[in-house]
Amino acid sequence: MLCAKRIITSFDMVILARTIGNRKTIRSVATKVAVQLNCKLAGEAWCLEIPLASTMVIGYDTYPDSSTPNRSAGAFVASMDKSLTRWYQRVSFYDTHEGLGKSLASLLRDALHKYSQCNDGASLDRIIFFRDGVSDGQIPQVKVWEIDQILASLQALFPGVEHKLAFVVVTKRISTRFFVSGRDHVTNPPPGTVVDSEVTRPERYDFFLVSQSVRQGTVAPTHYNVIYDTTGLKPDHMQRLAYKLTHLYFNWPGTIRVPDPCQYAHKLAFLAGQSLHAEHNPRLSSALFYL
Repeated sequence: MLCAKRIITSFDMVILARTIGNRKTIRSVATKVAVQLNCKLAGEAWCLEIPLASTMVIGYDTYPDSSTPNRSAGAFVASMDKSLTRWYQRVSFYDTHEGLGKSLASLLRDALHKYSQCNDGASLDRIIFFRDGVSDGQIPQVKVWEIDQILASLQALFPGVEHKLAFVVVTKRISTRFFVSGRDHVTNPPPGTVVDSEVTRPERYDFFLVSQSVRQGTVAPTHYNVIYDTTGLKPDHMQRLAYKLTHLYFNWPGTIRVPDPCQYAHKLAFLAGQSLHAEHNPRLSSALFYL
């Protein structure tokens, strides 16, 4: 509970003796530990060129609170810089979908104020929200309780301003698979493959993205369903952004299945719901302390 109640004056990291006992792997282990320490101290391990100025990307995920029935932790992670590698993270608890929407709007207001502080008062051009943990049957509720609350919050903060917002539902637990047919064999599609026709729904703005490669078995794509979008970005730009963000999860040197803010939000929601049962100390909100 130290990260929920107070911040310890020295920074400690636990490493198993057997982890550093093999001389053949010590260089690799030391590099990974250094990267983690850097991130836990609010640093950034690497970055990519993402030509979207004045853009905030947000990841949000939930996890049931193991200490209280019918209560869940919602983790909110928002980018604070143009390279989309520095983060502001908060946690709120809720017991109804209405409560989730209200807390989400409040967290967004805090993130916008923090962004302004970190960028010398600069304002945003667009917000791209990646929402994990939503089934198809829950999308109508998301539109009513989450998107409407976000829009109302933006309107209250910036009256009369047209808000450029995209809300993307990210789903990785799907059975869909894709293959590339060769002359005499079938292989997995390469990372970066996008499928946005034939198997997608014509009434939706959605696409499948393969962001990883696997050594064995079939690679699993991730489904992206853009349920609200006033950003003016072309589908190709949205797809490229999603793929680039899968490279920026600092706890893994390769690509992951979802955009990095989704994975950060998942890790933080799990920590809050399973162990902390409260929000972390606010002074930790600018560091990836949970990696």
